[in-house]
Amino acid sequence: MLKKVSILLEMIKFKLTIFALPFAFMGAFLAAGGVPEWMIFFWVVLAMVGARTAAMGFNRIVDRRFDAANPRTAERALPAGEVKLVEAWAMVMLASLLFFISCWQLNRLALTLAPLALSLTFFYSVTKRFTSFCHLVLGIALAFSPLGGWVAVSGSLAGFPWALSVGVLLWVAGFDTIYACLDSDFDRKAGLHSLPARLGAKVAFRLAKVFHLLAFVGFTLTGVQAGLNAWYYLGIAVTAGALCYQHYLVNPNDLSRIHASFFSMNGLISLALFISTWVALITAV
Repeated sequence: MLKKVSILLEMIKFKLTIFALPFAFMGAFLAAGGVPEWMIFFWVVLAMVGARTAAMGFNRIVDRRFDAANPRTAERALPAGEVKLVEAWAMVMLASLLFFISCWQLNRLALTLAPLALSLTFFYSVTKRFTSFCHLVLGIALAFSPLGGWVAVSGSLAGFPWALSVGVLLWVAGFDTIYACLDSDFDRKAGLHSLPARLGAKVAFRLAKVFHLLAFVGFTLTGVQAGLNAWYYLGIAVTAGALCYQHYLVNPNDLSRIHASFFSMNGLISLALFISTWVALITAV
């Protein structure tokens, strides 16, 4: 059983929850003006874990035939036969139940928005079949993270710094566009859509730079909207450095270091922005 759970967690890249979770915390801390109540914090964590687990599990299920045909992904748990389809569906249903229970424990608005938020994460998994703008759809889905954290604490949309969700949307669209370069040749042959498959890697990288530049503007405006002090802008400086280094590490002619770019730099960005927000709030006069 433990081995099976381990395989399931690896299948959905559970460790990458670190990308979205800090932004949910960021929204919650901004709404609370500091550290929220611990029970709210607890249910926010469970809601995020449930939503991401369900979304990634659903993605692996609907993409299993493409994964089996793609040499890069053929060893994933479902096409490799390490996980049965019924087991994957069970994980998705249980994770979805955890998400809805967590939202129910938070407040009425959180529960009201829950179906839309989860549906968007599921919808992303099928968008590569008909649109090259799938990366933006993923960005919209993850942009619900800070909004969800805010709603969990305040029970309202009033006062939410929308620049934060815009920043998350464009940041995700940028790094997902870069990551999609790994499969651009396969996607074209399989009839799947992505910006690299449609426009080529060089143009896709240019678009990713534009997305990341606009994301940086959104993150910076968040500090202005929320009235955060200089500590927040230290996190902004780290974000700028990580975004630049990400584009230095990887280019259209050399994708060999894309995993270092994707995992380490993006994890650093989400953590830096959350921690700097936290420090800015507790040091506010």
